[in-house]
Amino acid sequence: MAYRLGGRVVPSSSRVTRRVFFIFTLSLSFTYLCYSLIFCGDSIMQKPLGFPEDRACYLLQTGAAKRLLQKSQYCANTGSGAARHGEEAKGNLEEDHPLQEQERSSNGTSRVGNKRLPQAIIVGVKKGGTRAVLEFIRVHPDVRALGTEPHFFDRHYEKGLEWYRSLMPKTLDGQITMEKTPSYFVTREAPKRIFSMAKDTKLIVVVRNPVTRAISDYTQTLSKKPEIPTFEVLAFKNRTLGLIDASWSAIRIGIYALHLENWLQYFPLSQIHFVSGERLIIDPAGEMGKVQDFLGLKRIVTDKHFYFNKTKGFPCLKKPEDSSIPRCLGKSKGRTHVQIDPDVIEQLKEFYRPYNIKFYQVVGQDFRWD
Repeated sequence: MAYRLGGRVVPSSSRVTRRVFFIFTLSLSFTYLCYSLIFCGDSIMQKPLGFPEDRACYLLQTGAAKRLLQKSQYCANTGSGAARHGEEAKGNLEEDHPLQEQERSSNGTSRVGNKRLPQAIIVGVKKGGTRAVLEFIRVHPDVRALGTEPHFFDRHYEKGLEWYRSLMPKTLDGQITMEKTPSYFVTREAPKRIFSMAKDTKLIVVVRNPVTRAISDYTQTLSKKPEIPTFEVLAFKNRTLGLIDASWSAIRIGIYALHLENWLQYFPLSQIHFVSGERLIIDPAGEMGKVQDFLGLKRIVTDKHFYFNKTKGFPCLKKPEDSSIPRCLGKSKGRTHVQIDPDVIEQLKEFYRPYNIKFYQVVGQDFRWD
């Protein structure tokens, strides 16, 4: 109810209460708006209607307003919303800086990485164990490696170094960029091209008994082209006379001493590390320890990272902390080899023996393939 006093209507107590509450709410909203303008910067004014508050503050934290935002408890406590939009905001940053990557360390501070040309390359050999070496060394926190084979120095050299660099993963200071393309080892132009890029590039060659390697190579090709001739037909120019066809790539790749001569015209042996494909299966931690030493890395990849998979016949990485399954190489790895006539195998051993001996002498290692 209301009553008249001195010619004006006086509202009842309930109407007075509502008006006071309305004024209080309006004042509080205005205060909140001013607070947001002061501490969240000018960018909030550009935010479209309905734009989530937590996303706005996350984006601001990655930009120039970061110092102001550190003062604001509101923007610092965006909670799960910032996490929801984190990847999108990071993507926006990378569009502005295509050769930089923003990472966050354990204490939450941001770190910026860059795409660099590789400091180390696994240059060979095909069916020697290069994929295993690449996957094993990628476990190391100071190594970032390209997962696919870029074939830059043998197939795409005309695209230029900037194209090559754009393929590389982003690394932080102190991390090593790596790639692997096994066909480099048998490409005549590859050593000179890599030397022209960086003469201090470290090279890794994974070698394997050339007879076993040739059979593995043929087995892989047969799985893709079942119509090809038999191994025996392809391996010989004249089987009756025992003349091996060294022009067949499966045979020629295993003449390691021949290909190595080409590399030694540009790189000293001290910049080339040879991994034994056989020892990589028997003692993966030991072989990877030598690889880490060669790269100047602390030995972090050790026995605790491996277990032997009896089905595949080679070691796999144990289950990572962020995965529910172990990491083994693909289905094409550990494929059962085709059966080869023992006489053919003996003839191939005789063919490779002088090349193997020369290879042992040059590199200073006996791989015991005879």
